Amino acid sequence: MTTEPIGVAVVGAGTMGAGIAYVFAMAGFDVHLVEPDAARSRSAVQVMAKAGADAVRRGKADEDLVRRRLGAVTLTASVDDLPAGLGLAIESVPERLEIKRAVLSQIDRRSPGLIATNTSSLSIDDLSASVSDPGRFVGMHFFNPVWSLMLVEIVRGDATTDAAIEASKGFATAIGKKTAVVADHPGFATSRLDLVLALEAIRMVEAGVSTPEDIDRAVTTAYRHPMGPLRLSDVVGLDVRLDIARHLEKALGPHFSPPRLLQEMVARGDLGRKSGRGFYDWSGSTDF
Repeated sequence: MTTEPIGVAVVGAGTMGAGIAYVFAMAGFDVHLVEPDAARSRSAVQVMAKAGADAVRRGKADEDLVRRRLGAVTLTASVDDLPAGLGLAIESVPERLEIKRAVLSQIDRRSPGLIATNTSSLSIDDLSASVSDPGRFVGMHFFNPVWSLMLVEIVRGDATTDAAIEASKGFATAIGKKTAVVADHPGFATSRLDLVLALEAIRMVEAGVSTPEDIDRAVTTAYRHPMGPLRLSDVVGLDVRLDIARHLEKALGPHFSPPRLLQEMVARGDLGRKSGRGFYDWSGSTDF
């Protein structure tokens, strides 16, 4: 007797959405990736293909398996086109409360068993107002690059049931991730810790303490972080860093005030890897 793959929807095919779709597809789930922007959808396919090729090159995956698993990902332009009753639907759209609420409301109408948001800072309780049953709503905070970083931070809202927490942990385990369950406080655990280091590193560059390269080298060498805070900020996106800093500044106080340098870089379009320039020059780079 064969078991049909569990259906998973990922809504939003940006950097995080493409990564989440990739890991679920490679774990054997029946993945539906929703993205209304055709160019971004094509880019997500390319990102997943490159991640698969890198996995083959490193001996982590079989070429034929990668081709079959990624070839089975269903691309669609609308949440309304998703099958009803999928096992899990994950929202991964920009960190704007009104955008996420609208998307979650659409997802709710497709009646998935579990609804998750891949937010790194927004309140699960605030977002839960958009779904009919907050008990089956949970935060599943993935990290970039999704295929490399092993943690999924699971965020429990006031109404989230134990069953929903266990289900989200089960999905994370099935794609090879470890989990940490946290309460719905501003910035959760990881975003607060990560942002403190990133903002302080940016302030050091702003004050002329050292170069981005040397600050990152100090952190990776002394503390054995796999990536320095400034390079990581480029990978995450400086606009994303700024959005989270402003949100946490309002929620937690001036400790999270964004440095002037960060605001200036975002204003002139130096967003990090996705724009080709941030604290590092990413032009022509194929790094993940």
